[in-house]
Amino acid sequence: MKNFIQLHKDDTIVVALQTFNAGDVITIGDTKIIVKETIEFGHKIAIKPMAKGNKIIKYGLSIGSATKDILLGEHVHSHNLKTDYVLSKGK
Repeated sequence: MKNFIQLHKDDTIVVALQTFNAGDVITIGDTKIIVKETIEFGHKIAIKPMAKGNKIIKYGLSIGSATKDILLGEHVHSHNLKTDYVLSKGK
């Protein structure tokens, strides 16, 4: 059983299905990715390096842009991601 979710071949992140610690390794195809820091269940891990301004792709769709360079295996969250989602106060 995989310990992450990747739904689309173009995804630049995977979603953790467990807590990962720095140094843990995830394997996608023939590629081994070393996790750079603790990443909690449900959070995102970069599976491709992304330059500042690059789109972050989850489940085949853009969820936002990198606000700084993101290395392979790094945590992707609000500290380095500007969301594409628009918050609404309506119903």
